[in-house]
Amino acid sequence: MDPLWETVHAERAALAADLAGLDDERWRTPSLCEGLSVREVLAHMTAGASLNRWRWMAGVIRCRFDFDRQVAMRLAEHLGETPQETLEGFERVVTSTTSPMGPVVTWLAETVVHAQDIRRPLGIERDVPIGVLTRVAEYHRGSDLVVVAKGRIGGLRLTATDGPFESGSGPEVEGPTLALIMAMTGRAAYCDDLTGEGVEELRSRC
Repeated sequence: MDPLWETVHAERAALAADLAGLDDERWRTPSLCEGLSVREVLAHMTAGASLNRWRWMAGVIRCRFDFDRQVAMRLAEHLGETPQETLEGFERVVTSTTSPMGPVVTWLAETVVHAQDIRRPLGIERDVPIGVLTRVAEYHRGSDLVVVAKGRIGGLRLTATDGPFESGSGPEVEGPTLALIMAMTGRAAYCDDLTGEGVEELRSRC
């Protein structure tokens, strides 16, 4: 097993712990993923940790290669009848190493980003280790595989103020590594945590 899975598992476990005891109303809070509540994003994460490539491909064919429909279908499968069932479903896949495709760092990146899609609207803070954040930032700066990130930051200079991450050239964008990750993956709210002459350009691309 790739040792990086242990990091994925740690970040999933931290999210599950953060959400324990959340009341029903807060589970309905809109996430940073447009159109989805925090509960629905968690169900989406459970789906991703439950699908191997063959089940994923079967779903794609079933949905006639409509990938958005496939995502919605799998999310619904893991939503459960209540928020507690949604959380319990996620807890069952915390240590899963199942994934439909891509290197393990892809799933670390998804875990970190979607966890913040949930935490920020709820006002929950987590001090993610800087080594984990740097690994995710380095992955996203070179990839548009799952979400457009490399293309979004083209022509900009990104510099972390809390770690070693840096990327590109052009108008400067500075700030915490987590904020850079979230902005480069299209979360405009995190541009409020960044400074530099390139921030508004990056915001316009989110």
